[in-house]
Amino acid sequence: MDCPSEEQLIRMKLADLETISSMDFDIPNRQLTVFHTGNHDPIFQKLDTLKFDTSLIESISADSSEAVTGNHNLERRLLRQVLAINLFFFGLELTTGFISDSMGLVADSLDMLADSMVYGLALFAVGGTLILKRNIAKSAGYLQMILAVLGIIEVIRRFAGIETVPDYQTMILISILALAGNGLCLYLLQKSKSNDAHMQASLIFTSNDVVVNLGVILAAGFVYLTNSNYPDLIVGLIVFVIVWRGAVKILKL
Repeated sequence: MDCPSEEQLIRMKLADLETISSMDFDIPNRQLTVFHTGNHDPIFQKLDTLKFDTSLIESISADSSEAVTGNHNLERRLLRQVLAINLFFFGLELTTGFISDSMGLVADSLDMLADSMVYGLALFAVGGTLILKRNIAKSAGYLQMILAVLGIIEVIRRFAGIETVPDYQTMILISILALAGNGLCLYLLQKSKSNDAHMQASLIFTSNDVVVNLGVILAAGFVYLTNSNYPDLIVGLIVFVIVWRGAVKILKL
């Protein structure tokens, strides 16, 4: 194991073992730490088929390992924090989005709601098997796809109708606050340093949110310059396309 490609081969080879809860790859030192229950023989049987000259360095009982429990507690704490932040901004952006007639804010609020659901699902995955974590990530991806489709339909409906020009000042103010909130979420999630699917899914969603916030701020500027609602609707459409692409990334994890 000396490159990311070989790491992915190992992940795919061991993905169907329900006894594995997590894996920690140290590529420079060519070492893999596997946290699992039961005997390690099934793990070695699968690794041997890759012909990487696998050898056992050390085997420690999980009952005596406080690192695993500590890492799980850290993940749970971080996920609860980002869940609370996203639920708050979902309510704030949805309310101000309807008040200011901004599709961009409404779209971002629904994205926040989807992220909140993802973080909630991820909480159930902490400490679970790799299969559970992959299924959680997959469920989150499909959820994002459903919201993206519903959002795109709403944007098309607004393009076809007569809508008022949104309040660009509210758009800018709320988006700046949301940007700060997502920046904090990104910082918190990166502290986990986890490569598991459920945590990687959370990172992808949060990174998308930062881009979305910048897009809404840009749209507000064009609303001011053009006195039109089209920049807001275009950004709303782009937001849901980003949500869709994020979902595709998750399903590929």
